[in-house]
Amino acid sequence: MQGYNVLMIYNKDMDQLLMCKRLKNPYRGLSNLVGGKIEVGESGIESAYRELAEETSISKEDVNLHHLMDFKYYLQNCYVEVYVGRLKREVSVSGDENVLYWSDLNNDFFDMYQYAGEGNIGHMIEQVNMVKDSLLLDSHDLIQDQ
Repeated sequence: MQGYNVLMIYNKDMDQLLMCKRLKNPYRGLSNLVGGKIEVGESGIESAYRELAEETSISKEDVNLHHLMDFKYYLQNCYVEVYVGRLKREVSVSGDENVLYWSDLNNDFFDMYQYAGEGNIGHMIEQVNMVKDSLLLDSHDLIQDQ
């Protein structure tokens, strides 16, 4: 079964999400999250950091990724691992696979005419909203809270 990953990268202030405009199928012309294929012999988290660097120039030093959830598609013989992270600092993103941009979070991510994934992006954002206070604290926040 082929594995893929999807990366939900929030800016430091947690008020924007990194998105891309798809330049090829599937979902050509729609907004999507970045991600890619898990290679043979590669762990999910290794693949997530590799794809993030390849597609956005964001490094492992810029963000801590957390495994949020998985989707398994039996009839398509594949699964998708979803990772989420909050940037530790402002970074410049660049990539040549798709057009990258920062999206405000007040959009209708369930709109299948604008966003890829049949509503999954909206679902994933709602899942992050349920846990973001504990999941996405950076070490600076944890020290201040003690």
